[in-house]
Amino acid sequence: MKTSISFLKSRTSYEDTIAKINKTSCDFLHVDIMDGNFVPPKNFLPEELPLVLKNNTKPLDVHLMVSNPLPYIEVLKNFNPKYITIHLEIENFLECLEKIKEFTSVGISIKPDTDIAQLNPYLPMIDLVMVMGVTPGWGGQEMLPNTIDRLKKIANLRKGNHFLISIDGGVNDKTIEEIKKTNTDIVVSGAFVTMNDDFEKQVNKLK
Repeated sequence: MKTSISFLKSRTSYEDTIAKINKTSCDFLHVDIMDGNFVPPKNFLPEELPLVLKNNTKPLDVHLMVSNPLPYIEVLKNFNPKYITIHLEIENFLECLEKIKEFTSVGISIKPDTDIAQLNPYLPMIDLVMVMGVTPGWGGQEMLPNTIDRLKKIANLRKGNHFLISIDGGVNDKTIEEIKKTNTDIVVSGAFVTMNDDFEKQVNKLK
């Protein structure tokens, strides 16, 4: 199981937090992007991403919590991300999916209350399903009780399809034990790692 670490919530600046994540053995830097519309919080405009990511050395695992991902997708092309994940609930979902597929791997994320069956038409087209274990937008939340069951149900949809499963939200040294019993491929963690003095020690607890 691979680890992807988010810098959404930390004790220091984005630049310092990314530098510390880069020094760990995690597999990806998880980039949470919010527009203040799809989710209430807002962090980066598309034109701000080059400054935020300029010194990063980890492969990028990008999560677009935005109503219109297209401007972000154009900028992200320059950073050769490993994954760009968009939300099934947005209006221009298919258009964005096709744009991402032109240059990298594409993921779908679903909110905790979105019916898993809505994924079915798109599963042959995608590389990753990101299950939200919390309401998207805020770091440091506890994992919702039905998350493990949702992970198992999505794993059952892999028959005949070839996508990875990622879990984002509430991942820590306690919830990881139940996650390991599912067929999850990537765990995304933020505050559990970045609100601690020793990032590497926390990353190792997730392996």
